[in-house]
Formats: sequence, C-alpha cells, structure tokens
Amino acid sequence: MNLNSLDLNLLTALDALLREANVSRAAMRIGLSQPATSHALQRLRDIFGDPLLVRTGARMELTPRAQALRAPLVQALDQVRGLFVPDEFDAARSERPFRLMMPDLAVELLMPPLMEKVTRLAPNVRIDVVPWRGPAIFHAEFARTIDLVISIGNAFKGFHRQLLYTDSDALAVRRGHPMAAKLKRRETFLAARHVGVIIRGNSEDLIDTWLRTKGIERHISLVVSGYLEALHVAARTDLVAFVPRRLIAALSKQLALVTVTPPLDPGIDEQFMFYPTRAQMDPGSIWLRRLMLETGRELERHKR
Repeated sequence: MNLNSLDLNLLTALDALLREANVSRAAMRIGLSQPATSHALQRLRDIFGDPLLVRTGARMELTPRAQALRAPLVQALDQVRGLFVPDEFDAARSERPFRLMMPDLAVELLMPPLMEKVTRLAPNVRIDVVPWRGPAIFHAEFARTIDLVISIGNAFKGFHRQLLYTDSDALAVRRGHPMAAKLKRRETFLAARHVGVIIRGNSEDLIDTWLRTKGIERHISLVVSGYLEALHVAARTDLVAFVPRRLIAALSKQLALVTVTPPLDPGIDEQFMFYPTRAQMDPGSIWLRRLMLETGRELERHKR
C-alpha cells in the first residue's frame, strides 16, 4: 500500500459507510453528496480489494472484511484526531521529571518556595537541579535535556527568556568584623581581603570584570565556585564577599552575616528564566514556567 496515494478523507468516508451500511445516510453523516460518497466507496473497494458493502434484498450489508475493519478504523481515526488536540498536563497525577539548571544562589532563593507549590499541586512531579554550566560549555546535546535555566544575560541559544526578578550586589561580612563600618569607604574596600566567586564556565568573578572597567582591582585572597561557599567562608573569617544582596539577606541570621553597601554600585542584576523554544507550547513546560514566574514575583515583592 502506497500511503502517498491515500486520501485520508477516504477513512472518514469509510467510517461513515461502516457505521451506516447505507450510502445515502453515510453521505448525510459526512456532508457529501450521494454521488461523491458512491465514488468514495468505489475507491475504497479498489484499495481493499473487497466490495465492503453488498446488497441483500432491499438493504446493504457489510462484508466480513468490512466488519473486521470497524474497530481498528475507529481507533485509527481517534489517534489521527489526537494529533491535532493539544496535550493536557494533569499536575495532580503527573509523574513527569523536569531538569533545571541554575547557580547555587537561585537554588537558595527560588527552590524552597517553588517546591512548596510543586508539593501541593503536583506531589509526584520530580525536579532535578543539574550542575551549572556557563554559556560557553552549554552545548546543544546538553541543552536538549534542560527544561529551564535561571541565569543573567542572554547567551543561551535556542531558548526564550523572561525576567524573573531583580537584585543588586552588596558586601557580606561576619558579625563583629573589625572593618565592617569602614568598608563603605573606597580605600578600606580596596585594602580588604576578598573571596571571589568564579562560576563554572566563567573565567573570572563578574564583579571583577565590572571593576576592571572602572580601572579598579580588588585584593582576592580566595576563589570559590559558588556564592554559598563564599558566604560560608565570610561568616567564619575576615574575608569580604561581594555577592547578591538577596542571598545575604536570606542567610544573614543563619550565618550571622552583616550587609554593607559597597563604595561602588554595580547597578541592578536581572535574573532571567530561560526555556527551550521547542517547549514553548508544551503544557507541562507552561505549568512549570507559571509557577517559577509566580515565585519570582513573590521574591520581587520583598525589598532587596
């Protein structure tokens, strides 16, 4: 059977003929004229090599082949129609896994409130947060496995982005730090020993990239790969961490940290949610994106 030569409209005609066992009623069922339906029946007979409908006295009856076609034809038509009906995402029953990529600061700020929503709405859904990769090592094969990325910038090809929340950077030091009150001064800031954060895929701390544009270089004594590590170190030493202000606020009580306004202001940080173009109309992706955007809006309502 050459499917290229098959008119799918014939399947609709066949379904009507098998249901009605009458050409006139089948024509009315599918909105065709009787001659057009008779022509469709003849084509179907040629395709199947079977009369399908035969006259017995005053009425038509289905042949054994036609009888055998009824159930699989109904199933086949339902499947074809299903191709044109958008999938639904039943959060309460779904067991779908989602893979998210984000830096540690986003995990700390976003995942607890997000998981409260997921647990309530979709208790069987699983969220996997995978290790961060910067755009330079975010290759296509890996990108195909990711449902959402939380990041600054706009360097993820094949992904759309939406603003999630804004932040600013500040200095974090331990409570009782001997230079805390003076760090607002430029000379004290430059004399202090700092812990830098170089996230995987970056070549340097983004703060240092910005400072260099101002002709400034700070004293880096330690480099770590995450913001949480930097704050834990700052909490137990006299090193200074220059990190997002919301993260300091979230951990200030737990780690006994103090927030200090820096002498130079890097401006506003914008954190974006990136999602694959291929998943733009995917119901599951839409559901997760709505929850994430709601979580970002809640975070935005809190002062930095």
